[in-house]
Amino acid sequence: MKLLFILIINLLLALNPICQAQNESDFQFGADQLISEYLHHIKNKKLGVVTNHTAVLSNGVHLVDTLYSLKEIKINALFGPEHGIRGDNAAGSTIENGIDSKTGIPVYSLYGKDRKPTKEMLKDVEVLVFDIQDVGARFYTYISTLFYIVQAAAENNIRLIVLDRPNPINGIYVDGPIRKPKLNSFVGIAPIPITHGMTVGELAQYFVGERLIGNNLKVDLKIIKMKNWDRNLFYDSFQSSWIKPSPNIPSLDAAIAYPGTCLIEGTNISEGRGTDSPFLTVGAPFINSRELVQELNKQSVEGINFEPISFTPIEIPGVAINPKYKNENCYGVKIKITDRNKFESVKFGIKLISTLHKLYSTDFKFRDNSFDRLTGERSIRLKILDEISVEEIIKFYQIELNDFKEIRKKYLLY
Repeated sequence: MKLLFILIINLLLALNPICQAQNESDFQFGADQLISEYLHHIKNKKLGVVTNHTAVLSNGVHLVDTLYSLKEIKINALFGPEHGIRGDNAAGSTIENGIDSKTGIPVYSLYGKDRKPTKEMLKDVEVLVFDIQDVGARFYTYISTLFYIVQAAAENNIRLIVLDRPNPINGIYVDGPIRKPKLNSFVGIAPIPITHGMTVGELAQYFVGERLIGNNLKVDLKIIKMKNWDRNLFYDSFQSSWIKPSPNIPSLDAAIAYPGTCLIEGTNISEGRGTDSPFLTVGAPFINSRELVQELNKQSVEGINFEPISFTPIEIPGVAINPKYKNENCYGVKIKITDRNKFESVKFGIKLISTLHKLYSTDFKFRDNSFDRLTGERSIRLKILDEISVEEIIKFYQIELNDFKEIRKKYLLY
């Protein structure tokens, strides 16, 4: 009997990769579902597609290329977010209108002088389709573009179809302060926490349902859901290949760390832009690497390890333009995620910045407005400056966070 049990266990272990492959083959993006089940929603309609390089179907073909090949589909306009329609522009780069090189379709930039499609841009559009991969953080600007698309669709009486994609860092981790009204910006477009634990389809419903786009605005909104997505899992449970959603999110681990380490952008510490591991690399010329590691290890941060490192940020065309401490030797930590189910990136980000301020109060500086926009709550910075404990800072935003979690439940699709 014992030998039979061992044989069964070994057989299950051997079959595990097959099971994983089966899970991946069963999963479908909203874009896959559009093509296979819901194409009638866009046939013989004048389309505008809001998208970028991440809108790839499970077969590896881009959504726009797929639609362009179909006789009954007419795309009149493409709209591109930050980083451009093909995703090859560095963060913050102004993007101009142009023509898509593959299809010849006009491309309107939503990261130039316009952040929202104008009436003129939409004059030949009957249906807008949105398909962009988000990373699950409030300050990642693709969901700000989504907000303005929902608003523009309502203002111009245009139907909006959102093709849903996974929240890559899972759909259950919700953390961080709620963005306050006075800190509304393109990196804080809505009163949600830093990690919202929602998909773009769920967020679109939240924007409409909570009347954030305008009290009197109504929109003809359809969400085309994914098939077989489990919100408890991470992106690589469904897809073996990672498409960088933006130049400085080169891996899933970078995306997992990003909601916490992006807060470093609001300081004079390097967040690793100009290296091969942005958002997993943190440092500055005035930091003592081993000292920082020792202090962080006292913080009881679960799910990650720290390695003392030195690095030199360099300019990387299309990825990092004039990074902090360009061509200067920096010292700090390399973050390695060891258990992503236990790692809470937002709490870690607050602990990291509090520790940096404690150790290097003379050299460490906040970029006040930038940091406040990222956290969405000025009190976080002020409490760190007053050396309030991290535990108290985290406790400070819990009531509003719990309120959001209750509201959020109404809009979850999975």
